[in-house]
Amino acid sequence: MTTQEMQSITTDVEQKQLLHEGLQSVEDAMLMVVNSDVTVLRDASNHILQAGGKRVRPRLLMLAYLASGGTDVEYAAAPGAAVELMHTASVVHDDINDHGVVRRGRPSVNAKWGRTFALLTGDFLFTAVYELMAEYGDINADLASAATGLVEGETLQAWAVKNDEFTRENYMQIIALKTAALFKSAGTMGAKLAGADDDVVEALGNYAFNIGLAFQIIDDILDIVGDEATLGKTSGIDLEQGRGFAAVENGNGNGNGANGHSENGNGNGKTAMDIAEEVKRKLMSGNRLEEARQQARGLVAMAIQSLDVLPESYAKEGLIALAHKVIDRDK
Repeated sequence: MTTQEMQSITTDVEQKQLLHEGLQSVEDAMLMVVNSDVTVLRDASNHILQAGGKRVRPRLLMLAYLASGGTDVEYAAAPGAAVELMHTASVVHDDINDHGVVRRGRPSVNAKWGRTFALLTGDFLFTAVYELMAEYGDINADLASAATGLVEGETLQAWAVKNDEFTRENYMQIIALKTAALFKSAGTMGAKLAGADDDVVEALGNYAFNIGLAFQIIDDILDIVGDEATLGKTSGIDLEQGRGFAAVENGNGNGNGANGHSENGNGNGKTAMDIAEEVKRKLMSGNRLEEARQQARGLVAMAIQSLDVLPESYAKEGLIALAHKVIDRDK
């Protein structure tokens, strides 16, 4: 075995250990920043954080940091925690809007503490991001842009449902804003924290953005075909509320969707749940779901291609593995 090969193995071993330490530091940073003197905020925040979750965004940030040459994982931990807290805040608020009662295999904050405290908990998690990012200068702009996109995406989604405008074009814009923008910030910040060149920053931003699009497409498919026990959250919400991939494929943008119907019926004796089941059967009987999976696979392929600018390393392989895991999952 050559000296170069030995050095590669040593580097991979070190990066594996650094990734483990970095992700643990992310968990520690999140729990520390939500340790409020107000009991309900602390308990509700711990409830959702200690339920776990995929932690895709902080893992992406940490892998991007290591793949770009970073080694001080404690330095990268606070931005990793900030990205995850921003995502967690958004799902707490989502469960209020969607009446979701299960999240990460536990009762949602909304179900356990009620709408008012869930709203305040989500706000608290958002504000914790400011505290974590206070010392990180210019890269705050990346996360701020993602936060703006998240709210814009959720608002556009609500508008599209209300106005029966869930076209394919609007759908892609929505998921780019509400999901992919935060993924992109994770990739971009990871590279910038490591002091990477502009081409590497751009490449990791593109990688992460495409991963985010693919992630949301698969999420929307799982909302149709998955069950609550496996997903760890309330399923079928998109179907019932006439939004997401289900709405696009059912033609809601042409005024033919399930949205706009009350739970008591639509005038033809069908409830919103009846209509949602019809949409589900329609989607599962054709090839629409497989076409969507193929679209997600194409996005992942483009994401992986973006990594060509990086040298070979354990962290780069981790980014490739993460990309595949985004689409090869059942929850």
